[in-house]
Amino acid sequence: MEQQFISDNSKTIAVDFDGTIVEHDYPRIGKEMLFAFATLKELQKKGHRLILNTYRTGTLLNEAVSYCKKNGVEFYAVNKNFPEEDFSENVPRKLNVDLFIDDRNVGGFLGWSTIWQLLHPEGGEFNHVLKNPEAHHNYKREKTFMQKLFKK
Repeated sequence: MEQQFISDNSKTIAVDFDGTIVEHDYPRIGKEMLFAFATLKELQKKGHRLILNTYRTGTLLNEAVSYCKKNGVEFYAVNKNFPEEDFSENVPRKLNVDLFIDDRNVGGFLGWSTIWQLLHPEGGEFNHVLKNPEAHHNYKREKTFMQKLFKK
């Protein structure tokens, strides 16, 4: 894993796998969501510490971690606050992070482009190569719960 710099603006971010990095196809690994890996790599370059936070365990978890690594993203920790954390019943399960990126957020998954803009409105270089030109078809943009509720 590349050495990251940590700045005062760095955040610890929990990132879901199914429905966020890849399309929902559990227990299989779905297609990559548009700009998922490009955005995650850029967030790491900006000094953010990424934690994979997923429902997957055992072999399914190992497959997800390997898939991310194959696509150039290694997480600071997986389903825990830090790599050395010894999970037991005496340790709270809730992650101590600044942000959660998850398709189950209120309002749903915003898309990686929007997430990048929210975290880094200053812009800057965002270098990416679109490996899968059909990735933008990976999810349908439905109205969020709040938009449906308020008919916007």
